[in-house]
Amino acid sequence: MNLPFTVEQFLQVFALYNVSVWPSQVFLIFFGLTAIFFTIHPLKFSDRAISFLLAVLWLWMGIVYHINFFADINPVAYGFGAIFIVQVALFLWMAVQGKISYQFLLGWREAIGMGFAIYGLFIYHVVGIFYGHLYPSTPTFGTPCPTTIFTFGILLMATGVPRYLLIIPGLWSVIGFMAALQLGIREDFGLLVAGVVGTAILLIAKPRGVSPTAS
Repeated sequence: MNLPFTVEQFLQVFALYNVSVWPSQVFLIFFGLTAIFFTIHPLKFSDRAISFLLAVLWLWMGIVYHINFFADINPVAYGFGAIFIVQVALFLWMAVQGKISYQFLLGWREAIGMGFAIYGLFIYHVVGIFYGHLYPSTPTFGTPCPTTIFTFGILLMATGVPRYLLIIPGLWSVIGFMAALQLGIREDFGLLVAGVVGTAILLIAKPRGVSPTAS
């Protein structure tokens, strides 16, 4: 896969993005932490709230990052933005239906999910610093790769996840990894792990029990 931009141009997009949208990153991390909190302490409205928060994150990635910034060096990003907006619609539909139950239980599946969520929120950036990707020229939470890892983490702590909800995050895990491989963004290698492992578990593993909570 030949990329239409250099690694320097790619990192410069993140620098421009991070400086331009600051302090939005703080609010995006807060949204992520709120979703995790609701999986640990489910409330009457938490299932719908988590689906809505995921919709907000994917809307941000689609419109703000892809269309407003990444498209400056890669016209294909307009298509990426449109696809991400489709994922927004799917998460909003899940929020309306309230059929997905998110809850952190003491099990191997939830442990993997929590690990992915924490990686996307925090560890991703530590790994990036280790490889010399310093702020602002680095992906932050709210950009596609760390946030897709986070999304798989949250979905692994859920039941009732329809298969079609995994298509776009799964495709992005492959696309993002292939680009990361060429660009040397090693913190993104976790994206393929989250995509493959997360999709496999959600498709194959038997649904686990969830304590009854109203949506």
